[in-house]
Amino acid sequence: MLRWLAGRGAAPRKISRELAHITPEAWLTVLSGLPFLAGLTPSESEALRQRAAWLLASKNFSGAQGLALTDNIMLSIAVQAALPILKLDPALYEGWIEIIVYPGGFLTPHIETDESGVVHEYMAEASGEAWEGGPVILSWADAGPGRQQHANVVIHEFAHKLDQYGGDIDGMPSLEAHAQLRPHQWGTVLEQSFDAFSKALTAVEDSIPQDVDPESASAAAWFDTLPLDPYAASNEAEFFAVSSEAFFVNPGPLAKGLPDWYTLLAQYYRQDPLRRLA
Repeated sequence: MLRWLAGRGAAPRKISRELAHITPEAWLTVLSGLPFLAGLTPSESEALRQRAAWLLASKNFSGAQGLALTDNIMLSIAVQAALPILKLDPALYEGWIEIIVYPGGFLTPHIETDESGVVHEYMAEASGEAWEGGPVILSWADAGPGRQQHANVVIHEFAHKLDQYGGDIDGMPSLEAHAQLRPHQWGTVLEQSFDAFSKALTAVEDSIPQDVDPESASAAAWFDTLPLDPYAASNEAEFFAVSSEAFFVNPGPLAKGLPDWYTLLAQYYRQDPLRRLA
């Protein structure tokens, strides 16, 4: 049963120990806190448990700012991270070893150049980051069960890892194991979908009355008409990551608003959450 895991980041004996630690009680506790997993078949649930065990055995979990990592925290993160590779090769998560978990949001340095060419350096709060060749960093306040039902920071950051494994961080993961998918096809659908979403976002922004602050909660009614969070329009890499989290946790609006892109993601991940969650 564990032959497919051998040599992929952890010794089979270590993986077997992690599997043994995932008791039925612990497994059900974690699944109950992640409603988007409700439609998994028994065989899919077992495959997800094996991949979660592989992650626990292969990655070093570290708590930051005094966060005491419990078995439940690590298992919950591992399960969410394992969902995108449920039917993919776990080797796609190789090349790095650490997952750092903060109790809440954390500050990260940013550098931006404005239209005048002036460089601005500042610190901004983040709920997750995926460093190229380095760790995945997460906020447990945003990654834990019962948090945002239509977003998922763990899936978002691990989608970035899939993107990074494919080479350039450009919204195109490795397609080597997908004979039916071609880079040109992916690039075309990605570009068309990204442009369509960007135009839809601009239309929504233009429709917000002048007396409504677009940065306030009052503007949510307008932005909620979009199939994705506005952050997806940042660039193609963020479009892929935001789309991936929506694909798994809130697939309906994505499938309706960007059907060709949803179909392409379903072919890549070899899953159909829309049918599963129905």
